[in-house]
Amino acid sequence: MSPDGPAVDPVLVAAWCSEHLGSLPVAELFRSGFLSAVVGLRLADGREVVVKVRPAAPRIAACVQVQRRLFESGYPCPEPLAGPSPLGDGTATAEAYVPGGDVLPGVLHAARLYAEALALLIRLAPRPAEVASLDPPPSWAAWNHPEAGLWPRPEDGACLDKVAGPPWIEQSGRRARDRLRAPGAPEIVIGHCDWLAGNLRWSSGTLLAVHDWDSAVADSEAVLAGFAAALYPAASARAHATVAETGEFLDAYCDARGRAFSTDELQRAWAAGVWTRAFDARCEHAAGAPVVSLSEQEARERLGRAGF
Repeated sequence: MSPDGPAVDPVLVAAWCSEHLGSLPVAELFRSGFLSAVVGLRLADGREVVVKVRPAAPRIAACVQVQRRLFESGYPCPEPLAGPSPLGDGTATAEAYVPGGDVLPGVLHAARLYAEALALLIRLAPRPAEVASLDPPPSWAAWNHPEAGLWPRPEDGACLDKVAGPPWIEQSGRRARDRLRAPGAPEIVIGHCDWLAGNLRWSSGTLLAVHDWDSAVADSEAVLAGFAAALYPAASARAHATVAETGEFLDAYCDARGRAFSTDELQRAWAAGVWTRAFDARCEHAAGAPVVSLSEQEARERLGRAGF
């Protein structure tokens, strides 16, 4: 796969822009993406837009609804402009291009800034009943998937359960999933399950924009905070949070929401972080790559905070 993302026919993109945005592209600003093709364009009418093309899925319409509601509420995210609508064999959306910004907000208060940004997002997001279904969630957030076996199928189609993995990764994922499936009926809210450096931009410590709204999901607030607390880059865009930094995030998140998590919620948050990091570790192992998303010692520490 190209480092610039999947191939997309520029002729089809131009025709799509003409039909759905009312103007043809005159310049390509950038091209990126991994599972999707993301193309920045300048249109003949002067607008700068980002067109994202990926495999069609019903949940994309709900993701756009969430993004639009958040933009209208004043949350810092790009304005949705068009789609989802078919483009070739996939589906495309367009949003306003928000350039600039820093990858990291600054080391000193990273936990607080990332936590406040997520808490505001969840507070302003529509309720799940107000938008179409966001199911199924992306694989790394799909701890409650209906498939046989422990692991959901990643977006690349691989079956992780068919490749033997280190027992500690399997045990970590299973224990985290069991904790998340424990009895209880937490309220379901909408949030973002990919709280990584590449998806947020900052300006002088202020959030400029959150991107990748295909990562909008519906889950409990504790689980969404737990995903983010385990994934956010506290000091480096290439590193996930340490155990201590995850704890700092969860403390800051509770401050931002104005009330502490219960013991059950806090354990669910830690379990969610174990799940998503163990899933990434399992994918790394299955691909024959070094396992860097989680270590055995760190998994034990995180599971201990999840009640094990």
